[in-house]
Amino acid sequence: MTGPADPSDPIDHTTRIPRRGGLPPVPGAAPPPVPGPTTGGRRRAEGGTDPGLAAQARAAAGLPPMPVATSVPVHPPTSDDDETARVRVPAEQDRSVRSFGRAVGLTVLGAVVPGTGLLAAGWRRTGAAVLAVFVLLLGGAAWLATAGQRTAVRAAVDPQVLLGVMVGVGVLAVLWIAVVVAGYRLLLPRRASRLQHGVGVVLVALLVAAVAVPAVTAVRLAGAQRGLVDTVFADGQSATVQEPADPVNPFGDKERVNVLLLGGDGGEGRDGVRTDTVIVASIDTDTGDTTLFSLPRNLEDLPFPAGTQLAELFPDGFDAGSESESLLNAVYRNGPALYPDALGAPTDNPGADWLKLGVGEALGLPIDYYVLVNLDGFSQLVDALGGITVNVNYYVPVGGIPNAQLPDSYIAPGPDQQMDGATALAFARGRIGLTDYQRMDRQRCVLDAIVAEADPVTLLTRYQQLAATTSDIVSTDMPQSVLDDFVDLAFLVKDAEIRSVVFDDTVISPAYPDYDQIRALVQQAIGTAPATSAAPSSSASAAPTTASSAPAPGTPAPAADPATDVADACAYDPVAAQEAIDAGEPPTRG
Repeated sequence: MTGPADPSDPIDHTTRIPRRGGLPPVPGAAPPPVPGPTTGGRRRAEGGTDPGLAAQARAAAGLPPMPVATSVPVHPPTSDDDETARVRVPAEQDRSVRSFGRAVGLTVLGAVVPGTGLLAAGWRRTGAAVLAVFVLLLGGAAWLATAGQRTAVRAAVDPQVLLGVMVGVGVLAVLWIAVVVAGYRLLLPRRASRLQHGVGVVLVALLVAAVAVPAVTAVRLAGAQRGLVDTVFADGQSATVQEPADPVNPFGDKERVNVLLLGGDGGEGRDGVRTDTVIVASIDTDTGDTTLFSLPRNLEDLPFPAGTQLAELFPDGFDAGSESESLLNAVYRNGPALYPDALGAPTDNPGADWLKLGVGEALGLPIDYYVLVNLDGFSQLVDALGGITVNVNYYVPVGGIPNAQLPDSYIAPGPDQQMDGATALAFARGRIGLTDYQRMDRQRCVLDAIVAEADPVTLLTRYQQLAATTSDIVSTDMPQSVLDDFVDLAFLVKDAEIRSVVFDDTVISPAYPDYDQIRALVQQAIGTAPATSAAPSSSASAAPTTASSAPAPGTPAPAADPATDVADACAYDPVAAQEAIDAGEPPTRG
């Protein structure tokens, strides 16, 4: 039903607006009645979904047109807390237009410099934090490699620090990998093709491997070093190691630290260990200047400090009942075998303690620690280093038995000869047709060559093999508590002078040693006693003296400095080498 029009209604009901899709009005026909307005009718007419219809309705009603909405600029929120609205929304909108090549490049950059990929993806706070941590770590590593080398080496001999390094490197590697993966996913375009996805997965896998492999290597190296420190410096029992007066600075009251270096030959077919190499390294704690004292293996009548049970047992020097079993190289094995409890204190290595007391008394130097290298595994150490380079000035026998069997071959004279482990061991051992003193010289040269070969690159690339080899062939009574101080000494020694004194038959008589003369030479070599012009005495000492005693009054010392430079002693002598070559190779078993 259609009611009469309301004269107060501003809409003209005589004008009909056809519905969309409806039939057009018939010409000449009366317009159909318009229903009266209802609640919300004007709102529907004005707010319909078709803007054209709404405009016509308002025009028919005599109303002004609705204002047209224009784009309203969206400003970022003023609060820094809403990072999602401020940063991520634009980043998400921009991902659709990013190129795959750009994503790849930024992912690689983010792997090399962590944090840059996240910054490029719009994660500014997270990226900046990651980048800051990376810069700090990079700066710390640069400092350790330059000014902080001593700190780095100290850390390398502390098992607890090494454990922390292992854990820290593992955690950092995991976080680094997470940053690489997250950066790639944020940078990857939305509409990347299947091929691009595959390439991206391969790329990320390679980047993850580039991070993981060095991290695993670092963890393994730290673990190997930790095992080496715990194995070699095991803090065992010793009858001769004294507790330092100041544990914080154990060398503070010492002018010199004296370390006994022993080369034990206990290979297959040998009865026990004989210490054919006996060297004392005396180190000045202020300057690092070091003097090496080499004693011959056939030295007799080794004395012991007065007041000890060993001195009471051997008042005239060590004697095992026969000359061959009473030499210096037999004390390590025969002393404890004859008198197992003579030291009067528990010890893990009684033979080393016997030698520390005896050699210290012979030289007049109290021996602080010993280091024993078993020559049976010496060749493995040289092979682990990749070989050594030595000069050879005469033919050195390989194999053979003195007074019983000729050598199998000889190492010919020549400069800068590369030697593997087996050849280096033969070079250090061989003595058929030669003297013990020549062998002592070669052993010192081998030690010098090992030190020269142990450069940082070699140690890093071969460290696990070196650590495993070292732990098998090296033993010592140095406690872990003094390793930091030995690190300081090592840095001093590196830039200091190293000299050597060899007590061969041109200096002493090994069968009838004058220990007062030996002590005088030692004091002269370390600069604590002036030289005189008198000739050395050849008589043997009637009774042992203490390691701390000064040379006997009236005991002369030679005028010439007994110490020589190790590098000079191991240099190539072309004249001597040519003379040996001209004389021809000695006979062999073959």
